[in-house]
Amino acid sequence: MTSVVSGSRCGVLGDPIEHSLSPVLHRAGYRAVGLDWSYDAHRVTSGGLPDFLAERDEALRGLSLTMPLKREALGLVDRVSSTARAAGAVNTVLFEPDGSISGDNTDLPGAVAAIRERWSGPLRSATILGGGATATSVGLALCDMGVTEIRVLVRTPERATETVESLQAHPSAPHVQVGLLGEPEGEVGDIVVSTIPADAQTSALVEAVASAPCLFDVIYDPWPTPLASAASGTVVSGLDLLVHQAALQFTLFTGLGAPLEQMRAAGEQALAERHRPGATA
Repeated sequence: MTSVVSGSRCGVLGDPIEHSLSPVLHRAGYRAVGLDWSYDAHRVTSGGLPDFLAERDEALRGLSLTMPLKREALGLVDRVSSTARAAGAVNTVLFEPDGSISGDNTDLPGAVAAIRERWSGPLRSATILGGGATATSVGLALCDMGVTEIRVLVRTPERATETVESLQAHPSAPHVQVGLLGEPEGEVGDIVVSTIPADAQTSALVEAVASAPCLFDVIYDPWPTPLASAASGTVVSGLDLLVHQAALQFTLFTGLGAPLEQMRAAGEQALAERHRPGATA
């Protein structure tokens, strides 16, 4: 477990990055446990991660990664956790005391925690909207939770290739089908997971999945999304996922238990302030 070192630094990398809530969550966690750590956002575009890692500050203890860096990081770390390897994505980078770099993925266990916090019903079948790294992580989380039938809806079938391969490699060997977002048909299953932007949530799609017993929309801003507004069942939000995966990162970075509720409250407050009348973007 990581030992606590005064004045250590962490951060989040990605592009775009200016509206990331990760600094808000992690800083709230540090304040809650009395750590004098810092956590900042850095814009790093696709292909820029090698240079950032090579030029990193010695005080840097850990990084959170968002798009488009999650899959890119796989080939840039010295050790990859089994979870990150299965997901085909690294969202957490740890700088070890011996100078090596480890890659992990907290999206997957964070998704399990987020879903189970809100939904205690059966999970046997699922529909996933989108086919990127987040779709893969949440899909694998669903497999861990007992889902054996998964339908992946994407704009074009080739967008789902990596996700389908990762899901089919899971020990539970779920049955995976691929369909088109623009032509949703059939039963949605016990849970619908959306990893697509709010502006891609068409009225036809919203209508097709509104009856799902549980909707998990990984977006947290803007909120509610069209899918969340129309949902008739339990809703799990992107903030739920963000808080739980950030709490897991917090523990990996610091070695301390994460103050989950303080981190959640900080995220909720930041979103409320962001959208209050007269607030600047």
